[in-house]
Amino acid sequence: MQRIRLAPDYEISRVIRGGWQMASGHGTLASSDPVADMVVFADAGITTFDCADIYTGVEELIGRFRQHYAGLRGSEALGKIKVHTKFVPDLEVLARISKAHVESVIDQSLRRLHMERLDLVQFHWWDYEVPRWLETAQWLDDLRRSGKIDKVSGTNFDTDHVIEIVKAGVPLTSLQVQYSLLDRRPEKRMAQAAAENNIALLCYGTVAGGFLGDKWLGAPEPIGALENRSLVKYKLIIDDLGGWDLFQSLLGALRRVADRHGVDIATIASAAMLTRPSVAAVIVGARSRSHLAANLAIANVALTAEDEAEIAAALKEANELDGDVYALERDRTGRHGSIMKYNLNKGAA
Repeated sequence: MQRIRLAPDYEISRVIRGGWQMASGHGTLASSDPVADMVVFADAGITTFDCADIYTGVEELIGRFRQHYAGLRGSEALGKIKVHTKFVPDLEVLARISKAHVESVIDQSLRRLHMERLDLVQFHWWDYEVPRWLETAQWLDDLRRSGKIDKVSGTNFDTDHVIEIVKAGVPLTSLQVQYSLLDRRPEKRMAQAAAENNIALLCYGTVAGGFLGDKWLGAPEPIGALENRSLVKYKLIIDDLGGWDLFQSLLGALRRVADRHGVDIATIASAAMLTRPSVAAVIVGARSRSHLAANLAIANVALTAEDEAEIAAALKEANELDGDVYALERDRTGRHGSIMKYNLNKGAA
């Protein structure tokens, strides 16, 4: 597994195991022993885990894993494990947020994860029209200075607001963004701004909820209800990009590239993002160890100029998605924003 330094004292695996699919509400866990699965991933080199305060039960799971891993492998091995969590205040909390509230949520994550200091906290703010987003970022930085957080980062902020946060003196280490072959909005401005401000991009959605996979190659366009909200979200992206025929052309190109490397479409879709400017890592959901081999393969694929050209040709006629990073999703009355859930913490501190 390739590794990369986000800072002189901070190293992660270039494939991050995402925790969203382990949250309660996503059905029964595919594994009967998710802690043991995390041990297998860590031993194989995927030593960075992504979670959030709003992923119900996931911080607690990772906390149990950390304790178990320390007992199995010792404190030196545990030191290589990095946990990236998030601070996502509910929409209804934004207008009345306080420094005390911020600290109480961080303390809650510390307890759940059994940590004395959080490795990296990714801050999200639902509505820029509600003030105090910048002040909240500064409160998180105060907690960094006091020792409760090692690195302060962001998630789903657009370019202008990232620049404002940095100018205010908050040293953002990374930014988690939705970035895939289907959703290339970060290429408009964010990638350049990230490079100029020494911010690493951590990409989620690289397989578009599963759409960028062999299952959908040659499949008819789905009609009616989709299996989950993630598929609904990415189907809207496919529609905006140019529709099902263009999407199938992309899948065909990815299959040809995958054949040359002996892997599947999803592996190529994620590996392609690791070649993009400012991208440090990809976040890949895995509900069990059955996905480990495919996840490990992502960092081992070295795309050739021919591969890149074939992928680019399939996307030549694609439409450009509107707006900067996460702009479509912020419109709560629009097609993309209306399916979001804005109060997953239910207002609780």
